Amino acid sequence: MLEFHTLDVFTSTPYCGNPLAVVLGADGLSERQMQAITREFNLSETIFVQKPNDPAHTAKVRIFCPAVELPFAGHPTVGCAILLAELANKGDFAVEITLEEKAGLVPVQVARKDGITTAEFIAPVLPQIAGGTPPNATEAATALGLEVKDIGFGAHRSGHWQGGPDFLFIPVASRAALRQATPSGSWLDMTAKAKTQSVYLYCADGAGYAARMFAPEHGMPEDPATGSASAILAAQLHASAPLPEGSSVLALKQGEDMGRSSEITLTAVVTKGKIREIRIKGAATRFNHGQITALPL
Repeated sequence: MLEFHTLDVFTSTPYCGNPLAVVLGADGLSERQMQAITREFNLSETIFVQKPNDPAHTAKVRIFCPAVELPFAGHPTVGCAILLAELANKGDFAVEITLEEKAGLVPVQVARKDGITTAEFIAPVLPQIAGGTPPNATEAATALGLEVKDIGFGAHRSGHWQGGPDFLFIPVASRAALRQATPSGSWLDMTAKAKTQSVYLYCADGAGYAARMFAPEHGMPEDPATGSASAILAAQLHASAPLPEGSSVLALKQGEDMGRSSEITLTAVVTKGKIREIRIKGAATRFNHGQITALPL
């Protein structure tokens, strides 16, 4: 029997944020077993905790969504780090968790204060331009059920970036357009041309941004909170309107249009015009735990 915990991530409120399953003691599981367990949980992502390759690190982890394994993902990183820290500590604390992920080592600062636990990780790789051709405004509007005037704002245009996973970033002109957007019949044409299956929409929202992320081909019709995309968003923003020197801290909201409000803090550190570090911070709350059987496959 395997122990598991479920958490809501990028929120301190149960039944908001992005749900996550964490399976402990997963060293003996095959890739097929992990994929089958992920499909059984039927959440956007499940993370499996194993013994680290280097004993100086906290754990080795593998992350799956219902269709594929991911080299890195933000909300499993935050949720898993918070769970491991809470299981090992009582009361208020501040610790560092180091996770071995396929994309690389991910250090996570975890702190609990006044009953709320937050985690902040440094992105394991800095984003870079990905292959494929981003859509023009007409193509994006057609694929999202919007009008051409709804696509883009200021100097922001669609871009395809990767930093572990890859995302097509599409800026939309208003919160109303973001709320209305939905994958349409030409969606597959757009993602095939861009050579990606994950699409992140964003618009200006106060001092930060509101966002939605669709990945139906990965088994995620819509994701309530996408930490990896939030990290890579820094490159999209910097390419569209250069971020100032030093640290820029931006508030990101996601999941509101599907009834699972999420809050993500993005910090991008710019030196001599280039992004040198990206950090993502959020809270998580546990709401369930139990045991599961791993059937042989």
